[in-house]
Amino acid sequence: MSDRIDDSQSPGRGAGDSTGTGGAGRRRLLQLGLAGGAAALSGCGGGGGTGPAVHTSQRVRWRLASSFPSSLDAMFGSAELLARRVAAMSGGNFELRCYEAGEIVPALNVLDAVQSGSVQVGQTASYYYIGKNPALAFDTCVPFGLTPRQQQAWLRQAGGLELTRELYADFGAVNFPAGSTGVQMGGWFREPVGGPEDLRGLKMRIPGLGGEVMNALGVLVQNIGGAEIYSALENKTIDATEWVGPYDDEKLGFYQVAKNYLYPGWWEPGPELSFVVNAKAWAALPAEYREMFEVATNEAAIAMTVKYDAENPAALERLIGHGVQVEPFEDSLMQAARAASEDLLSSAAASDAGYARILEHWRAFRTSAFRWFGTAEFAYARTAFGGGR
Repeated sequence: MSDRIDDSQSPGRGAGDSTGTGGAGRRRLLQLGLAGGAAALSGCGGGGGTGPAVHTSQRVRWRLASSFPSSLDAMFGSAELLARRVAAMSGGNFELRCYEAGEIVPALNVLDAVQSGSVQVGQTASYYYIGKNPALAFDTCVPFGLTPRQQQAWLRQAGGLELTRELYADFGAVNFPAGSTGVQMGGWFREPVGGPEDLRGLKMRIPGLGGEVMNALGVLVQNIGGAEIYSALENKTIDATEWVGPYDDEKLGFYQVAKNYLYPGWWEPGPELSFVVNAKAWAALPAEYREMFEVATNEAAIAMTVKYDAENPAALERLIGHGVQVEPFEDSLMQAARAASEDLLSSAAASDAGYARILEHWRAFRTSAFRWFGTAEFAYARTAFGGGR
């Protein structure tokens, strides 16, 4: 629930986001957001912002718990941007204080904290919680699924957000798209990997449905938070790990203990993070603040995606300079993984009508999207990109 405070109380280190309340109001708040952005403070927002005044003077202070460490400035930085924007748009009256993974909530317990109300907002990936409901994976990504643009189109325009919000309602939460990392890399391996037989017995950190597919291929799957991966790889607790892509992977130092960098991350072709809000806190929030929150989440989502697209190319070149071997997965492995993935999705749908309803909707969109993207866009990419490495 929201923590309402007096003007005498000091501001937190955050800022916020909004939800729509109509065309004229939305246009006005977009204008406020642009004007307020120039005055936003650095860091994770702050109540000292000098953004335009709003009709309500109610002061609200929320806590945001992230599943990601602050060293990952594209991910955690988008939460900080969200915080700055709502502070600026509300004249400092709506504050979000951001906490990195493990600071107040373990990385993989963010949804639990939102559900209990110990924090009002979480920044996380829904596939961390498929043990609660397997269909939550669709809010982030599914193996051999949608690309970043396709995933966002499904969520924001084609009905995916409405379907996933029904899932989150069972946990007393409301989800908002929080940005994509782009198509991910396949991860870091101590030893070279050829066909699917090389995966058997491998100890690998990989979450979500990708982990379940890897398990079907004989991998010993582990799911640990980002801040713990390096030590697990260094101490040989795991033989391989996936994370995101060159920019973040370089920061986490995986190249120092593993030199085989494979691609693509077929289990995360277009992963979308989420800002997850406690439903009671959301209902109690003034309408203008809800509008601000949605406007700011949209900006934060775009900012995260474009930062990865801008930073990954140079980071990949640096990794190669460190002696990293960048190689594609063999076709035989890709085909085995795709078959296992489709079997897993169909099996889950056969035992859960709710899951089946989402899968049917998602598969229909995927078929249509793949047909379109496989036409002009694929033809251009096949020629212009030059086949990658």
